[in-house]
Amino acid sequence: MDTTSAPTTSLPPLKVAVILGSNREGRFGPVVADWFLGRAGRYEEVETELVDVGAARLPDALSFSPGPEEAARVGAVSGRLAAADAFVVVTPEYNHSFPAPLKNLIDWHYTEWQAKPVAFVSYGGRSGGLRAVEQLRQVFAELHAVSVRETVSFHHAHALFDGDGNHRDPAEADGAVKALLDQLVWWGEALREARNRRPYGG
Repeated sequence: MDTTSAPTTSLPPLKVAVILGSNREGRFGPVVADWFLGRAGRYEEVETELVDVGAARLPDALSFSPGPEEAARVGAVSGRLAAADAFVVVTPEYNHSFPAPLKNLIDWHYTEWQAKPVAFVSYGGRSGGLRAVEQLRQVFAELHAVSVRETVSFHHAHALFDGDGNHRDPAEADGAVKALLDQLVWWGEALREARNRRPYGG
């Protein structure tokens, strides 16, 4: 009887673009994004890259023919989004919605989002940014992206982190990150395989 085990196929890490969606002066987003990136770095299944709307400086006016400088800035972001297998959007909640620069980044792109999963890490006051997340789910559905159910949300976020960016009581948040990443990896790998077999036609 042949007891030789069949070789296991190791899938390449899922390329996850973590999008920091606020550029407001004094923003708290980098604290949340850095914390999440640190947690995601513990998972061999994912490979993360930060896309910061503040650093991207995309043009405010959408155009089919932007000038050379504007086109270069858009192209630099477009390539990173196109290369991603999945996305995690880090967003605050401003006036019951999500930031305008985040919508601007989303609207500059289309095919880059298609047939890929999107997860959300939100922060804010009492609502923890969840109203922004619910609106973003509708936006990404229109772009043929799949939003995963699990989220990570920080209610009264400023009080949850110390001056070094460490969560004061991380056990529950760590569990939420694991649930989010487990779902994101499942959808990411399934959709990556599907796109490789048959390009998504919209």
